[in-house]
Amino acid sequence: MERRHAVRADGITKCFGDVVALDGVDLDVTQGQIHGLVGPNGAGKTTLLGLLLGLAVADRGRLEILGQEVGRAFAAPDGVAGFVDGPGLYPSLTARQNLAALAALRGNDARTAGIDDVLDQVGLTDVADDRARGFSLGMRQRLGLAAALLTKPRLLVLDEPSNGLDPAGKRHVHGVLSRLAADGTSVVLSSHRMDDLEVLCSEVTILATGRVVFSGPLSKLATESRELEYRLRTSDPRAARDLAAATGGVKVVDDAGARYDAEVFVVRALTPALDELVAQLVRSGIAVRELAPVASPLEAAFLALTDQEAGR
Repeated sequence: MERRHAVRADGITKCFGDVVALDGVDLDVTQGQIHGLVGPNGAGKTTLLGLLLGLAVADRGRLEILGQEVGRAFAAPDGVAGFVDGPGLYPSLTARQNLAALAALRGNDARTAGIDDVLDQVGLTDVADDRARGFSLGMRQRLGLAAALLTKPRLLVLDEPSNGLDPAGKRHVHGVLSRLAADGTSVVLSSHRMDDLEVLCSEVTILATGRVVFSGPLSKLATESRELEYRLRTSDPRAARDLAAATGGVKVVDDAGARYDAEVFVVRALTPALDELVAQLVRSGIAVRELAPVASPLEAAFLALTDQEAGR
């Protein structure tokens, strides 16, 4: 069955004067997919999101959104909603009034715009009649998400949607986005929070200096990763350290001043070598009490790939 695409970008280039913000960027986002954008500051993420929202147009390349080719007009196709650089809100209005004003601007009757429904979706029902100027950063982010949901978008474009959210708020927003994707809405989001992207996204695109250095499933990124570092805690740290040092493909990483018998130590290895070490520990009667990456596969790949691009 052929996959339907919400976004297809081929060779997108965007310059601001002498600054090349995007340099031949390709991007494919499948319908019903949550696709993450990752990159250091200045990599071009915000510029790309702005193109998807119709806030800018590309200098070169082809961009198709929801089956419609984007021309030279500064306007997003119908069915696209979201925000970059934080949501635009009226601080003197309440949450409900902000959404009613936006509904009116879009030509919708505020009484039938689904305001109560979207407030409930993002968990702001209890503060619906509070003024936005008193909202925390996380609450403003959720109100911005509610504003985007008013139009029942088929493509949702979000810039740092978890910014300022406490753990409960983040879990709530994650649930909203996951349900939207399950119902067929495509989501493109940028975030500096690797843990958020790993939980939410089926695919990611990593940008560095305006270029794509990786794009594809997280599973592919994990298999293509270089050696990762892992924290290892066992029932016999001395014996485990000796066994790790003797296992091919495994390197014991000694921090300055680390004790030989320290309860936790760090090893660096590819996945097959790590699997072999764990098997040897079990055969030797050494219990593995903790085995966790020091940095996630996404974070490790992000650092490696962006460092390589910066070096070029």
